[in-house]
Amino acid sequence: MTMIVVGLVIGMGIFRTSRDAAAAALNPTIFFAAWFVGGLIAFCGALTYAEIGSRYPVTGGYYKIFSYAYHPSIAFAINCSILISNAASVAGVALIGSEYIAPVIFPAATQFTLTAIAIATIAVFYGINLMGIRLSTRTLNVLMLIKIAMLAVVIAGIFIPSIHNPNPLPYEGTSQAGWGAILLSFGVALKATSFTYGGYQQTINFGGEIKNPKRTVPRSIFIGIFIIVSTYFAVCFAYYKIIGLVELRDTGSIASVVAERMFGPIGMTVSSVLLFVAVMAYVNVVLLSNPRVMYAMSEDGILPRSFMRINQEKDVLTVSLTVFAAVCIVVLFFADTFDKVLSFVIFIDSIGMATSAATIFVLRKRTAHLDNTGIYKMKLYPLLPAIFVLAYLFVGTVIAITNPEYALIGTIVFAVLLLVYFLTKRLHNPVNGH
Repeated sequence: MTMIVVGLVIGMGIFRTSRDAAAAALNPTIFFAAWFVGGLIAFCGALTYAEIGSRYPVTGGYYKIFSYAYHPSIAFAINCSILISNAASVAGVALIGSEYIAPVIFPAATQFTLTAIAIATIAVFYGINLMGIRLSTRTLNVLMLIKIAMLAVVIAGIFIPSIHNPNPLPYEGTSQAGWGAILLSFGVALKATSFTYGGYQQTINFGGEIKNPKRTVPRSIFIGIFIIVSTYFAVCFAYYKIIGLVELRDTGSIASVVAERMFGPIGMTVSSVLLFVAVMAYVNVVLLSNPRVMYAMSEDGILPRSFMRINQEKDVLTVSLTVFAAVCIVVLFFADTFDKVLSFVIFIDSIGMATSAATIFVLRKRTAHLDNTGIYKMKLYPLLPAIFVLAYLFVGTVIAITNPEYALIGTIVFAVLLLVYFLTKRLHNPVNGH
């Protein structure tokens, strides 16, 4: 299970979000604290979701858990919000890819060019999936190898003093900053690290399937999160030593810059192309998987039955795939930079994460009869889930302060989804005599 946790979390974000965390941090202490606390939150979340999955095993997402703990309307709104967040994540990762490949093919690329490349990437893989072409296991393995290779290259830079920045620009420090400014700086940096640490919530799918869960689950999650935090710390320390904290804020393709310092211009070009390929593979995987979630939701009556429409000859969920790809592209029209996408994604995630993790408080009471039956039951309850929920409420509040327009959009999306649920129920179940 340790490698499952590692595989779920380590993705493409670390090749971009370090720049966002550096831009937010007033000094190196805040920068690295955001990465450490992000890992601690991930640890609390992974254990919480593992117990939720152990107490209430689910298939096809969170809908049944939300329905059981809260109400079907909340389940509908949050499930659909998670899908929108996934689509926004695809948009964000496509933007990361465009930032890496643009210097290779368009040296003077503008933000419009980056957005156009991201849209084109999504459109191309939408077309590929529409034709029924499937991503093979070999390609997924190649994606993982590219990520591991690039992480190894970046970390190796720590041990090559000749490529380190000898005169990094001085940072602002915190001598003139009040506690409010320091806390806000930390919160914005934590927003970036939260995106990078995402994925551990999928432990909800394994809590009920692990042998000897009382011992295996916490040990595997602890080791997995330790590996992830250590890797991210090493990568960020390499960025800090090779590029510099202040310089990192304005560096585009940060991993490629490290590769250029180590191997020259060819190294930068090769790493940029490899990372773009890795991004394309990720986009393809998400375009492949999320329409199946929409199919499952349609099958359960959560989404309209049209989302179950399938091209039997090519085995393609045409409506679900088209809608999901369209949402990915729409996000890029109103959030055309990675920072904007990040704010939108993490605000929606903070709603979904806080409410989903809080179901443990309900489940503990309603499934008390399962205690001492061999299920996984975390220690330090309710401290760990409380830390997790409060952390995401804090991040959501920071986004509402620093990017109120995206917090407002996220809130409106959630409210509209609730309205859609009740309107749909009313249409399907009209009041007698009316």
